[in-house]
Amino acid sequence: MKAFTLFIALLLANFTWAQQDIEERGDNQVTEANKNLLKIEIKEPLLQVAVKCNDFKPAAFEGGVVVYKDTLQKFMFEYLNSDFYILNGDFTFTLTVDQTGKVTNIEGTPKVANSNYFFEDMKYVVRRIKKNWIPASCNGQPVTSQIKIKMNLASISTDL
Repeated sequence: MKAFTLFIALLLANFTWAQQDIEERGDNQVTEANKNLLKIEIKEPLLQVAVKCNDFKPAAFEGGVVVYKDTLQKFMFEYLNSDFYILNGDFTFTLTVDQTGKVTNIEGTPKVANSNYFFEDMKYVVRRIKKNWIPASCNGQPVTSQIKIKMNLASISTDL
């Protein structure tokens, strides 16, 4: 009977310590086991959709296209949740710049499986860029215009 009691006590102690070990470990083990590496290539030039006008001047970014491209790429690496989706292929984003130089609308194409999560993240990334655009003008008056940004993304998923 003593052996049976000892066996039950050791069994219960083993389950208690095992549970404590799992609780201390947390969920960090799962997120550190998988890693997505993202390669971003933003193509130049940024294309603008012109308004029918005699004297059209396209929208411009403070510092030029290269500064916007570098800032966008830096923010994409910083803010995209690329661990939640795999991105491969060409994507085009259309930014609507209003008469005050603020980006008011961001649309992404093509629509593929789970791309809506990526497009929502990209809206967040574009809004994080605090500098305004210099709005496009038609005959000296600021007008709303659209800017198309083409990029190629490649994700590599690895297990660590």
